[in-house]
Amino acid sequence: MTNEFAVKATSLVKTFEGKEVIKNCNLTVRKGTIYGFLGANGSGKTTVFKMLMGLLIPNAGNIEILGLDSIENKNKILKSIGSIIEIPVFYDHLTASENLELHLSYMGIANPHIDYTLEMVGLKNTDKLPVSKFSLGMRQRLGIARAIIHKPEILILDEPINGLDPMGIREMRELFLNLVKNHNMTILISSHILSEIEHIADTIGVIVDGRIVEEVSLSSIKDQFPDGLEDYFFDIMSGKGGKVIA
Repeated sequence: MTNEFAVKATSLVKTFEGKEVIKNCNLTVRKGTIYGFLGANGSGKTTVFKMLMGLLIPNAGNIEILGLDSIENKNKILKSIGSIIEIPVFYDHLTASENLELHLSYMGIANPHIDYTLEMVGLKNTDKLPVSKFSLGMRQRLGIARAIIHKPEILILDEPINGLDPMGIREMRELFLNLVKNHNMTILISSHILSEIEHIADTIGVIVDGRIVEEVSLSSIKDQFPDGLEDYFFDIMSGKGGKVIA
């Protein structure tokens, strides 16, 4: 673990049709860690992720990715990020390998390790199968493969285990931990499955009504909420506080 920040967002504001949906939002993610991003539906998680990706421009505030201003260095930063934002979309008539080849060509990256990446996400031996024949879980695995194929420094994953069965969820958990430990990646991940975040996260950030109300180490949460992350999260959501002394 390092003190260097992979992501630092300060005083972010985002409005849609005059309504402020992200409000003075601050977020910090250290390099080489997994940041579990929690919040109720509609709280602003996906909007924050889209701003970090450069898909949305904040109305106010500043975002630094790997020490670079996200707006001034958008194209350079995008090559350092892999992501799943909302439901992954593919060319259904193409195979998994062909979809990844096309993605890499868009990014101008050569000499990929496509077969190895597909094996990492559990899609080995699917070369001849068009994506139209994939199950929801297989599509989700392919989305993860596309996010990591160019060996990014940062992964931004919005509900990445949707559609996976229990075995698949466990395999992706192990993959994410491996990517941090052995491939020097930093991961920001949102999920409604709190037990999965509890298995892998170093830090928890909770967003309520467009504002991150707390960022705290998972170890501190476990010290003060012995029954786990669920009790902590629902304490905050119910307005009881949930505040942790880090």
